[in-house]
Amino acid sequence: MAETAEGKPNPYTHLQQPLNIAGTQYSYYSLPTLRDARYDKLPYSIRVLLESAVRNCDNFEVTEKDVQNLLSWETTQKQSVEVAFKPSRVILQDFTGVPAVVDFAAMRDVVKRLGGDPQKINPVSPADLVIDHSVQVDVARSADALEKNQELEFQRNHERFLFLKWGAKALKNMLIVPPGSGIVHQVNLEYLSRVVFNRDGVLYPDSLVGTDSHTTMINGLGVVGWGVGGIEAEAVMLGQAISMVIPEVVGYKLVGKLGRLATSTDAVLTITKHLRQLGVVGKFVEFFGPGVSQLSIADRATISNMCPEYGATIGFFPVDEQSMTYLQQTGRDELKLQTCEAYLRANRMFRNYNCPDEDPNYSQVVEMDLSTVVPCCSGPKRPHDRVSVSDMKQDFLTSLTAKVGFKGFGLTAEHADKTVPFVYEQKEYTLRSGSVVIAAITSCTNTSNPSVMLGAGLLAQKAVERGLSVPPYVKTSLSPGSGVVTFYLQASGVMSALERLGFDVVGYGCMTCIGNSGPLADVVSDAIDKNDLVTCGVLSGNRNFEGRIHPQTRANYLASPPLVIAYALAGTVCIDFEKDPLGVDSEGREVFLWDIWPTREEIQLVERETVVPAMFQDVYSKITQGNTRWNELDAPDAELYPWDPKSTYIQPPPFFEGMTKELPRVENIKEAYALLNLGDSVTTDHISPAGSIARNSPAARYLAARGLTPREFNSYGSRRGNDAIMVRGTFANIRLVNKFLSKPGPRTLHIPSGEEMDIFDAAERYRAEGKQVIILAGKEYGSGSSRDWAAKGPFLLGVKAVIAESYERIHRSNLVGMGIVPLQYRKGETAETLGLTGKELFSIELPADLKPGQTLSVKLGDGRSFDALCRFDTDVELAYFRHGGILNFMIRRML
Repeated sequence: MAETAEGKPNPYTHLQQPLNIAGTQYSYYSLPTLRDARYDKLPYSIRVLLESAVRNCDNFEVTEKDVQNLLSWETTQKQSVEVAFKPSRVILQDFTGVPAVVDFAAMRDVVKRLGGDPQKINPVSPADLVIDHSVQVDVARSADALEKNQELEFQRNHERFLFLKWGAKALKNMLIVPPGSGIVHQVNLEYLSRVVFNRDGVLYPDSLVGTDSHTTMINGLGVVGWGVGGIEAEAVMLGQAISMVIPEVVGYKLVGKLGRLATSTDAVLTITKHLRQLGVVGKFVEFFGPGVSQLSIADRATISNMCPEYGATIGFFPVDEQSMTYLQQTGRDELKLQTCEAYLRANRMFRNYNCPDEDPNYSQVVEMDLSTVVPCCSGPKRPHDRVSVSDMKQDFLTSLTAKVGFKGFGLTAEHADKTVPFVYEQKEYTLRSGSVVIAAITSCTNTSNPSVMLGAGLLAQKAVERGLSVPPYVKTSLSPGSGVVTFYLQASGVMSALERLGFDVVGYGCMTCIGNSGPLADVVSDAIDKNDLVTCGVLSGNRNFEGRIHPQTRANYLASPPLVIAYALAGTVCIDFEKDPLGVDSEGREVFLWDIWPTREEIQLVERETVVPAMFQDVYSKITQGNTRWNELDAPDAELYPWDPKSTYIQPPPFFEGMTKELPRVENIKEAYALLNLGDSVTTDHISPAGSIARNSPAARYLAARGLTPREFNSYGSRRGNDAIMVRGTFANIRLVNKFLSKPGPRTLHIPSGEEMDIFDAAERYRAEGKQVIILAGKEYGSGSSRDWAAKGPFLLGVKAVIAESYERIHRSNLVGMGIVPLQYRKGETAETLGLTGKELFSIELPADLKPGQTLSVKLGDGRSFDALCRFDTDVELAYFRHGGILNFMIRRML
């Protein structure tokens, strides 16, 4: 009988069947051999979870009860039933990957200190780390922008890259993809994804978790995967199962096909708004229906990519013939294709979207006709605030004078109409609210999709032919998700037109979309700041939260790559493309957008001719070879990392200081002060910014005290390997709204003294006074990117608990992973309804026999009290908490 990693026999060994493919004998766990009628009615995504449970069942981590609960999905989906899931692999990007490798290095140190074997601290599950988040748009609109930006990237990140190269050598079972290769999710889609794993002759579905919320992009290729916190990902890397609640699965039926002017970007923005309104947080979404067969894998991946924005755990497209075509197009070999198809058909995981007989049961079904999709954008502050292009002008003008909020900036009518002349390159221009100052074709969301990228190129070509140009002060950029994009843009002949409009390649990485947009021209910055203008960024990304893209673009709109070019040409979002021309041609004729908009047939013809397997094979055959700068890095060759105490990038974290083999005693929270009193939709960008380090911040003061100049500060994202920087950067977002204060900013009130100060300084004051702190928040606390430092930072600030109306799934998990207690107001209750000012003292007793989902009493210093739900959702999460966090739990298991 086969044994699992724990050495216990698998009770489902009898399901292991032979499978001959092209003369090679494999085996697999045959789910149809269960002979259980429930299987054929399960959603395809649940079948993947079931297969993992069957294959990994040891009645220790994964039990027979897990298998039965998944088979009984029709019943258990509504009962908050917990199951264990072991993903096949883990994927990381460098912003979140560096702290993971730092933690692995620190765990090796503590295991050795406690008498264990440091070599046990290695990824057990395959781990791929793509370095893609460090490059910034320092230089744009220049033929040498790529080279200069990459040079600056290596200058700024030398220590980080050296450390990662150590990790690549010291840690087994980890692939590190060097900088300059592309964006993690696009590289995953085009190269890393297995679709079907082959491990020692045993076939099973590819599945993964990733340290980035947009890991879901791989769902478009039929691979189950989602974003988790870096902390949870590290546990999976160490071979642990994820504890998850069996989800409801919403069936999203697509019919019809996209119209002549609509793109996959327009479809995903429409779907995102729809699903946000429907409410799918914590649920799986599985797409089906004949409309799916009209979408390419790149189209599907665009829709799956924005899954975090519509709130679901995954947005899944089961594998079909289109998937096989994509694998062939991206250079996978013939045996790989045969293996994937044969295995998936044998286990009834291969889909025909035009056959309703194959439709499984779903928790609920919603439908959308793709023919109803129209060109649209989303913004100005949230990715699910969709607005059709035809309504864009009026929508923005209305938002200028609307009350401050997600669709309002609170300007007076006079201020909204203000125009500001300025001189740039010896010519006078005018800025006003609505002026576009950043136009970026960026992000894996769209740069992975040849149809929208070639559509942008063809639009640029026609614009240049008509004599149109982009105002020179607009910061335009093109940051493809892989080198393949550059290949086909050049092969199709559109690259020169893109460059004529200022869309030169500036780097291969996740740039403007995560705030690595670089500085605007000084005269533009001055005009914006001195006149308090609401200028705009337009980008083909997936996130536009306030303060994320650039400090000086208060309004940011997500749009398809062709629309990014259109708004760049217009120089403003205050344009009605139906009535207003983009400009005039050399003969004085007005040029309207739809005059130069490429047809779907034009785009498809060029795509068929230019996007070929040889491109993918050429690019990815060299991907691990790196470049000259990477190859010249001389990383240490040692079992334990030799920490440099002078480094401002990489330091051993203090999470394990004083740790012993014995469990610590759980302590109650006594008379804690609220460090912050926050409202709704506080994102991980607010909690742990990834962008630039402000010169007047605690982190800047720390770096300056060590002899660094402002130009050497780099970004918070790049310094996630140094806890001293990250704790000072916690809540350092300039747009953070703290109810204790009258204006946004990274400051708070020290309640005992009544003094206003930086948040880090307040936390230090409370610590010195021997006082505990908590955080009050509203709905959707921790939404946005999955950032482990959004939990690690508050932990190091001394935060013991968060009391919120609701949590984003990944962030709640991360809080648990750091030993912070997540409490949730009872339904219908808020800080306001309870009459909380935030200035009370809070005491919370944590009983020794605390159970998942238990209600706790929160006692206030004035004698009042209220009940709150303790959001430890599973027994495993409680175990993590009792150990002081998930990493401490893992270390004790290794001893």
